[in-house]
Amino acid sequence: MKVLVTGADGFIGSHLTEALVRCGFDVRAFTFYNSFNSWGWLDRCAEDVKGHFEVFNGDIRDPNGVKQAMQGCDSVLHLAALIAIPYSYHSPDTYIDTNIKGTLNVLQAARQHGIGRVIHTSTSEVYGTAQFVPITEKHPLQGQSPYSASKIGADQLAYSFYTSFDLPVLTVRPFNTYGPRQSARAVIPSIITQIASGERCIKLGAVAPSRDFNFVKDTVAAFIAALSADNCFGEVVNIGSNFEISVGDTAQLIANVMNAEIEILTDEVRLRPEKSEVERLWADNSKAFELLGWRPTYGGREGLRKGLAETVDWFLQPTNLLDYKANIYNI
Repeated sequence: MKVLVTGADGFIGSHLTEALVRCGFDVRAFTFYNSFNSWGWLDRCAEDVKGHFEVFNGDIRDPNGVKQAMQGCDSVLHLAALIAIPYSYHSPDTYIDTNIKGTLNVLQAARQHGIGRVIHTSTSEVYGTAQFVPITEKHPLQGQSPYSASKIGADQLAYSFYTSFDLPVLTVRPFNTYGPRQSARAVIPSIITQIASGERCIKLGAVAPSRDFNFVKDTVAAFIAALSADNCFGEVVNIGSNFEISVGDTAQLIANVMNAEIEILTDEVRLRPEKSEVERLWADNSKAFELLGWRPTYGGREGLRKGLAETVDWFLQPTNLLDYKANIYNI
């Protein structure tokens, strides 16, 4: 099967590209065009993967480029998106262009090419603060940030192409994925890099909100399972660990893994607007097992600790840590 991965140069996309190559897929990696010809994290992919995938440089906002990239493919894994919530307060227009218009370009091209399967990536942020837990796919959608609103729009577009044109679309909805290569704008890399840089007074935003953290290897396994799942088109599937932990407790767990004593300081600039903060996320992942046959292998507190240990080991490699600016707030 020839698969197109959009957003292949990013955190999850690069891990997914590597895993697909190892599984024997013929992979075309759609990366964001730039004058340096940088392929993002794929520039530093594993040696056993290097040279075994095709790269297409383009822009998800360009319909012609997306259509050209999709030619000859059987399936599409659509991960390209702007995802940083704080930056969406600053530049909401770019989120509409990238997340909604970009998704429309993927759907239109897939329809024109007769693509056999489109896997669209959503986010747990579309649920907003949980009205009930664990959160099932029937939970109401609440756009509490421009980012989450743009993803709700993209999700609905994907569903509309299924109902209107019978496009074979499945929406996977990962909860908070973490692991090696994640951007420092996310809380786990922010904590790890601060500690690794010698800081013991760790600057964070709100620490009471809870999250359902999902290790990147589990998220990738769910995407791959979705490529062969039957009777899944038109569906939305949560990808989460079914384990809830507060941001503050996560910081202490990371400190324990890193053998560090820390103090948490509230950095006002890192706080979301009060009504925009998502206070609680906790996934019901039973539908993922039912439709995809997927369960997390890094589930529960011990699974989280194991995943954090692997993540810390990666960040502690000097060449990796140098890529991160731990002394500033990354939006």
